[in-house]
Amino acid sequence: MKNKDFYGTRSTAWWKVAIAMIGSCMSGVTFVSVPGMVGVSGFGYLQMAMGFILGYLVIAFVLTPLYFRLNVVSVYEYLDKRFGISSHRTGAWFFFISKILGASARLYLVCATLQLLLFGPLGVPFWITVLVSVLLVWLYTVRGGVKAVISVDIIKTLCMLLAVGLCMVLIAREVGKPDTSYMRVFYFDDINHPQYFWKQFLGGLFTVVATTGLDQDMMQRTLACKNVRDSQKNLIVSTLLQFVTIALFLILGAYMYQWAGLHGISVAKGDELFPTVTWSSGMPKIAGILFVVGLVMAGFPAGGSALTALTTSFTIDILGGKEGKRTLVHSGMAVLMAVCIVVFGLLNSTSVIDAVYRLASYTYGPILGLFAFGLCFRTKVRDRWVPVVAIIAPVLCFILDTHSVQWFGGYHFSYELLLMNAIFTILGLLIISKRR
Repeated sequence: MKNKDFYGTRSTAWWKVAIAMIGSCMSGVTFVSVPGMVGVSGFGYLQMAMGFILGYLVIAFVLTPLYFRLNVVSVYEYLDKRFGISSHRTGAWFFFISKILGASARLYLVCATLQLLLFGPLGVPFWITVLVSVLLVWLYTVRGGVKAVISVDIIKTLCMLLAVGLCMVLIAREVGKPDTSYMRVFYFDDINHPQYFWKQFLGGLFTVVATTGLDQDMMQRTLACKNVRDSQKNLIVSTLLQFVTIALFLILGAYMYQWAGLHGISVAKGDELFPTVTWSSGMPKIAGILFVVGLVMAGFPAGGSALTALTTSFTIDILGGKEGKRTLVHSGMAVLMAVCIVVFGLLNSTSVIDAVYRLASYTYGPILGLFAFGLCFRTKVRDRWVPVVAIIAPVLCFILDTHSVQWFGGYHFSYELLLMNAIFTILGLLIISKRR
């Protein structure tokens, strides 16, 4: 296979990429965690999804034309052209850390659920489940590259939506109309609440700009479109469809909590809702099968997409484009992902989707700050000091986050921590700017 096929060629129809983008944004984390969030925050996640829409418009009309004009393969090549090689590698390393941990967390959720429902009762150790899962992901991506990622994402999207739709029909036939007490969308009354509207909306805006527009994994699909205009159409259509899909997941969550209440099922935490309900004795067996199919189709392609992006970024950004190393790097990334999944399984104790977004606040913040500074200021910086700034900014955010209740009268940071991280990075870049 040619390396350009692995990195992607600009020949894919925009509507195919738009469908694939739905599946790429809806990982196994979304499939399991979003319905479970309804019990705690109702439909409050839609506030963040509204921010996603505005964020996609920023990506479509600011970042995408820039990437096409510079003709980049990796989005972090922009940092090299704007600041220098240290900035380029800083962005790539922060992406690498965030993506390997985030992708491992997502695939861990799939492996853990399969272990609980299928392989655990058969006596299969968890590490073997992880090994087989990562091996399957490696096999289809090592030969197909970005084209395989897009094709599988389209199949994944259709299978996942079919599974959600059929599960909703099965439950709705017994439950009837969804309980409106689960359907609160807006939270304007308490600024200290994590679900406060502007926290969620701005968090969604900056999160999607950072984790999609500045993420090699997500942008490799958009850069596979024929031109800027097709890429923009893809982004606008896909974000509207994603909003509808998220709403369907939340409605399904409301139905599931009602069904669990009717049957006296106690759900310990949100991530357990979907598997607990679909595999309970009162639910038709087809529901459990649909859950497993939807989870596998949501989780494995997301892992494959991340694996491809990690290989592309590491080969081009960190190794300097050494094409002969691609297969070796791809295999190394698969091994590292498997190790991270096992470790994450030992440490995980919170809702996975929240953990992934919190992680993004720390790792994508410096990337967002670097790109924002590069686009908004003409000033040059002392390139060798950029890694120092990128490390200090998350540390300051962590200190701010852990002391916010004490310092700011009970205020809790939510996903807006990403914006604070970017601001600290921009201030640091201003400090190391070169004087004219």
